[in-house]
Amino acid sequence: MSNTSEQHADGRVWLITGANSGFGRAIADAALAAGDTVVAAARRPETLAEAAAAHPGRLIPVQLDVTDQERIPAVVAETVRRHGRIDVLVNNAGRGVIGAVEETTDRELRDLMELHFFGPAALTRAVLPHMRARGAGAVVQMSSMGGRFSFPGVGGYSATKFALEGLTEALALEVADFGIKVLIVEPGAFRTGFAGGGALAQATPIAAYEPVVGPVRSGLPDSDGKQPGDPVKAAEAILTALAAERTPLRLALGTDAVDAVLGTLEGARREAEAWAAVGRGTDFPAGA
Repeated sequence: MSNTSEQHADGRVWLITGANSGFGRAIADAALAAGDTVVAAARRPETLAEAAAAHPGRLIPVQLDVTDQERIPAVVAETVRRHGRIDVLVNNAGRGVIGAVEETTDRELRDLMELHFFGPAALTRAVLPHMRARGAGAVVQMSSMGGRFSFPGVGGYSATKFALEGLTEALALEVADFGIKVLIVEPGAFRTGFAGGGALAQATPIAAYEPVVGPVRSGLPDSDGKQPGDPVKAAEAILTALAAERTPLRLALGTDAVDAVLGTLEGARREAEAWAAVGRGTDFPAGA
């Protein structure tokens, strides 16, 4: 087993963003159950006070808005100073936005990109020197099945996840020789707070798109609390993937995500094969 999955005598040190709810909280709980230490980053760290009291010295809430580029290096430096290392970075903080492409404003797109792409990119850059120096570590990017394919009403959200996955695919190849693992997690519908309590942002509707975007606009909030995915099992799956000798680059979670990803891959292959001759026909003649 590679050095990235070895257990330290005092457990691993995790830095998890958006750690006060949803997948972030589930992953933190799984890490704590494994005997590890969790630096739990959240915009409102006071929401983690009770959990911190239950795990003194092992769950450390820190204030971090991942769109605050100036604060990111300080949080990483303080974590390394206090704990000596960061074994696992989990870029989890995020939110959903529903809107057709024409409905979604430039400001909404930029804000979402700051949260889902530039923030995780900055955190990843900040931890890599420490991981490279030790020759060990893992970076977990919480994407979505919407980071592998898209559908009406979620183009902006998917765009940010597509960007994160593209960056991370290159990252995995760049850091493999340093002993650093990279994992992209692509969940389907899970019972987190993603779709409930007004958590989903809504672009201003344009009536013409109601037939195609309307069902998504109403369906996602209506699914809250009824999604098939169990966040506790998702966290266990992530720890299992990280512990594997050959950690996958991408891990789809939930039957809905697995089936949809497989279907998307099959469809993409059929289309590529159907148009392969046209694509090949654009080369200069051999020897030209």
